[in-house]
Amino acid sequence: MELFLVITAVVVVIAIVIYNSLVRYKNEYQNAFAQIDVQLHRRHDLVPNLVATAQAYLDHESETLKAVTQARNQAVSALQSLSGGELSSAKLAHLAQTEGALSSALGALQVSIEDYPELKADATMANLSEELSSTENRIAFARQAYNDSVLAYNSYRQSFPPVLIANMTGHNQDAKLLELNDPQRQRQAPSVSFK
Repeated sequence: MELFLVITAVVVVIAIVIYNSLVRYKNEYQNAFAQIDVQLHRRHDLVPNLVATAQAYLDHESETLKAVTQARNQAVSALQSLSGGELSSAKLAHLAQTEGALSSALGALQVSIEDYPELKADATMANLSEELSSTENRIAFARQAYNDSVLAYNSYRQSFPPVLIANMTGHNQDAKLLELNDPQRQRQAPSVSFK
């Protein structure tokens, strides 16, 4: 009878340790996404200032400025849809798509800015551009940390014996990575021609 109690106690302790580890890993990836959220909010807050500063110089580029504003608004909306805490693959894919569109629109704005030396030399524009560049780097680091946390959670959840406890305690689905829309296009080096 004592042996049965000892074995039962060991099994219960192991189950508790596994469950607590699952909770810890889940909290870590959710916290990592919160860091992405902070950086995306920062990016979204910079865009209106960037557009307002550029607007004084870019009278003939109103379509570019409208595209940036629309892309920003869509990205803000996609980020807000994740505020409930559910990091579903559909919502994460939508966020990645809208952030990609915002990046493209900001790239088009940057090309337009290059055509206006006085705007490029404007101190406010230079500061905003530097701040936006810094924020882009922070987003990339936060995204990498999030994906690393998701990988750790998924690996632990799928291993044995945690998979048994995970399925019984509501940890029965993998967490979703935040992926680029078109990783091949994003990672290709630009082609250079000397014709």
